[in-house]
Amino acid sequence: MKTRHTIHTAAAGLAVLLALSACGGAATGSQATDIPKTQNTRDISAGVQPDEAAVALLPESYKANGELTVAMDLSSPPMTFLAEDNATPIGVNPDLARLVAKKLGLKLKFENTAFDTIIPGIDGGRYDFTATTMSATEERLKVLDMINYLKGGSAVAVAKGNPLNLANDALCGKNIGVTKGSSQQLKHLPNVSKWTCEEKGNQAINAITLPNVQEALTQLDSKRIDGVFYDASALAWANEQQPGHFTVLEPRMDTRTDTNVAMGLKKGSPLTPAFQKAIQSVLETPEYKESLDYWGLGESAITEAKIRQ
Repeated sequence: MKTRHTIHTAAAGLAVLLALSACGGAATGSQATDIPKTQNTRDISAGVQPDEAAVALLPESYKANGELTVAMDLSSPPMTFLAEDNATPIGVNPDLARLVAKKLGLKLKFENTAFDTIIPGIDGGRYDFTATTMSATEERLKVLDMINYLKGGSAVAVAKGNPLNLANDALCGKNIGVTKGSSQQLKHLPNVSKWTCEEKGNQAINAITLPNVQEALTQLDSKRIDGVFYDASALAWANEQQPGHFTVLEPRMDTRTDTNVAMGLKKGSPLTPAFQKAIQSVLETPEYKESLDYWGLGESAITEAKIRQ
């Protein structure tokens, strides 16, 4: 049996573009310390008390079990990744998942799994929920209850210095990497291609589907693709960790879609009412803003844990 902070599936090695700083073993600290972020395994939920109203909504089976299982693809810093100890989930999503579990008075078990296997796993009852920067698409809402907890956003990374002179509205006919199962692959790139290229009689954007952002950025660095379309926060983090490899286009991509991201549970889950109450309680804590600020995402805060329809 794994403990609260252990992972069932070992994460794949990080590609050079997203290599974590080689500063030694992991350390435990507070948000205010000088510990490198990749080593900081502090639990932001320490000292946070359960929300009695949220706990009262919990199904008895969860109260008896005392534990929630969260599925995450731990390969996308700064949102969701492993600390340098290669065991502790860190980032915005692990922080907020821990806070939600604490508000419900439950322990939290992490399952590290590929992004495109998360929804089938929840639907099949292997996981209770996910917090993996997932947007509420029409297809996902058919099988998931989804509750807003952050504002997201997408961006495009191109070769350093942008030698092809690409722009957010000038990607027609280019090979653009997207990650399998991501909102960029399923929704945003097709939308952008339609209104910036196809409706104007130009060649569609050629989506190159890759297993994860590390592989996508590696292929960009080796000039096998022209760009990478991914979560803006993750691209900014990668650029900060390994400057000089690529350029992130500004401003963020206008996808003409809602950019909120949501935690997901199985459709019709008896846990959903308690979960919505717990997320709302988290949004009202200082720890919520503290986590976002620490990971450079202060502008992503929201105030309402809305259940998506």
